[in-house]
Amino acid sequence: MGGDRHCGVEDGESGGGQGVICWRAAASNAWAVLLLPPITAVFVIFSRFSLLHPIQTTSECLSLLMSASAIFSFILLGGVILMVGFLNFEYYTVIPTVACSKIALLGQLLHPRQFVNSLAHCIMGVIVAWCCAVTIGGRYETLGYPCTESDGSPQMCLNEYHLIFLLAGAFVGFSHSLLGVIYNMNYVSFHTVQQYKYLRFKGSLPLVVKCSTTQALYSIRNYIVVYFFLGYIPRAWICKTLNLHLNRSVLFLDCNIAGLLDLSLLYHLWISATFMLFTWYITLLLFRIFVTEVYSFPVQSSFTEDAHQCLPKVLTEKQPVILKFLALQDLALLSQHSPSRRSEVFSLSQPGGHAHNWNAISKECLSLLSDLTQRLVAYHDTVATNGRAKSMSTGSERTTSSETSGMLLQNRGPQSPPMSLFTPDVGSPFASPGLRRLTAPVEQCSPWYGTVQSPHIMRRAPKLWSTSTGKRRFIEGDGSLRSNRHYIELAKLQWQQQLVKFFLARRVLIMYLFNKLPEASSQALFADSQAHIWALEGLSYLVQASFSEDQFGVVQTTLPNILSCMLVLQEAVDRHFKLPHASSKPVRSTSSMADPTYKTLRFALRATLKTAIYRITTTFGDHLNALQMSAEHRKRLQQFLEYKE
Repeated sequence: MGGDRHCGVEDGESGGGQGVICWRAAASNAWAVLLLPPITAVFVIFSRFSLLHPIQTTSECLSLLMSASAIFSFILLGGVILMVGFLNFEYYTVIPTVACSKIALLGQLLHPRQFVNSLAHCIMGVIVAWCCAVTIGGRYETLGYPCTESDGSPQMCLNEYHLIFLLAGAFVGFSHSLLGVIYNMNYVSFHTVQQYKYLRFKGSLPLVVKCSTTQALYSIRNYIVVYFFLGYIPRAWICKTLNLHLNRSVLFLDCNIAGLLDLSLLYHLWISATFMLFTWYITLLLFRIFVTEVYSFPVQSSFTEDAHQCLPKVLTEKQPVILKFLALQDLALLSQHSPSRRSEVFSLSQPGGHAHNWNAISKECLSLLSDLTQRLVAYHDTVATNGRAKSMSTGSERTTSSETSGMLLQNRGPQSPPMSLFTPDVGSPFASPGLRRLTAPVEQCSPWYGTVQSPHIMRRAPKLWSTSTGKRRFIEGDGSLRSNRHYIELAKLQWQQQLVKFFLARRVLIMYLFNKLPEASSQALFADSQAHIWALEGLSYLVQASFSEDQFGVVQTTLPNILSCMLVLQEAVDRHFKLPHASSKPVRSTSSMADPTYKTLRFALRATLKTAIYRITTTFGDHLNALQMSAEHRKRLQQFLEYKE
C-alpha cells in the first residue's frame, strides 16, 4: 500500500539520494508542530468565546492557554501530530492503488496494514477529543463526577457528555482512516507548475479549511445516528471497566433525542472534529509540499564515491519509487531550462570517449515507454478476447470444444441455456484440472487428431499395416466409445461451471461486488504514467536541443529507436482510447483533500506523447527521412511531418 522507505544518506540534502525523503518528512512534521499553538489558540477562541461577554471570555482564553493543563494538552497534541506525520511517511505512495471492483476495495479496507492504521487513528482521535473536552471545560471536563445514591451514600457516576466526546474522536478518526483508503489520500502527486513552498501552502489553506469543516459536519451527523442506536454498548462497558455508576436521575442521551440534538453539544462536537481534521490535514499538506519539492541531481561527478548520487545512476539502479520520480522530474526540467547540464548529458567520458550519461538516460526512458506499450497491448488483447486467453488451434480442420459441446447439448430441450454462453475459460485459475486436460491441444500422432463431425465418427489416418476385419471393428467400436465418454465428460464439466455462473449472476450483491467499476481499469493502467510523461518530455527536449548542442552526435545513434518507440506507444494509446470509458473524463471534485490527478493521467500522457513527437519532427524536419525505420513507422512519421496527425 505504501512506497519504499529508506533513510540511508548521511548528509541529508547535501547527499543526493535516499536520505532526502527522510529529511523532508522530518521538516514537514516540525512545521506542523510549530503551527499547532496558533491553531489551538483559534480553537480555544471559537469554543469558549461569547458575544455577550467578549472581554471576560478573551481574558479566560488567555489564562487558559497559559495554564498547566494547556501545556500538557500541547504535549499530547504534538505527539499526535508526530504520529500522524509518521503514518503519512509510512503509507504514502506516488503510484496510487486503484480498486477495479467493489470487492477489491473491500480487500483494501480489510487489509491488516489498514487495520493497524485505523486503530492508530482511533487512538489518536480519542486523545485529541480528550484535549478538546478539557479545553472547553464545563460539563465536558471529566469522565466521572461525584453523585449520591437513593440512600444517600456517595459514589462516582459516569459523565456521558465527556464519554460522547471521546467516542466522537474515535469515530471521526476511524472515518478519516477509511476515507483515506477509499479516496487514495496517501497518494502524493507532483505539481506541473513549480511554486515556492509558502505559496503552495497559502494557496491550499482555504481548501484545507473547507474540507475539514465539511468532513467534520458529515462525520458528526453519522456519529449521532450511530450513538443513538448503539451508544448503550460502550457506555455499559466503560461503567463496568472503570467501576462507574449510572445516574438514574439523569436521562441518557441515546434515549433522549432532544439531548442528542442539543445545539451547544453539536457545536462543540463539530468544532472539536474540525480542529482534529484541520491539524491532520495540515500535516498531510505539508508532507506533500516538502516531499515533492524539486531536487537537483548532479549529472556527473569528478569523484568515484559520489557516482551513485548522479542522475544516470539514480535512474538506472534500484531506488525507492519516490526517488525515481524525483530523478525523472529533474530530467524533464534540466532538458528544458538548463543548457549547462544538457551539455553534461551530451558529453563523452574521458578516457574512452563513450556517451555513458546519454546512453544510461535514454535506455532507462525507452525502457519505461516500452513497458507501458507492452501493458497496453496486453490489456487490449485481453479486452478483445473478453478476458480469456487466445485459443491456439492445432489445425484448420479442428473444431473448438465449445462447438462440440454445443452439438452434444442441443438435444437437452428448450430449457437449456444458449450454448454461446458456455465457452470454457481454460485459462482461468478457477478452471478444473480435468477441463484443462480435456481441452489441451491434441498431438498430430494421436488418434483424436482431425475433425470430428459426430461423437461416433472419428477421422482415421492411413494404416501402415492391415488387420483382420473383426479386430478392426473392435478397435473402431472401442474408439467410438472412448470418444463418446470424452465429450460427455467435457460437456458435464462445462455444464457444472455454467450452472455456478448462472447461480452467482442471479445474486445482486455478488454482482455488485464483482462488477468492474467504469474507468477503473483504465486508471489503474495509467496509474504510474507521471513517470512516462517526464520520460517523454526529457527525451524530446534533449533530442530537440541536440540539433544545435550535441557536438559529438551521441543522440543521432539512438534517434531511430526513440522515434520508433514513441510511434509504437502512440498507436497503442490511440487503440486504448477507442475502448469504452477510456475517453470519458471523471468529474473533478473540489471539496476533498484527495488528489484526483491520477484519474486524468492518461489524457496528459496522450497530449504529452503527441507533443513530444511533434517537437522532434518540427526540429529535424526532412532530415528524419534519412533515418533507417520500418515502412509502417515511416508512414506514421510522415503524417507528423505533414501535420496531419
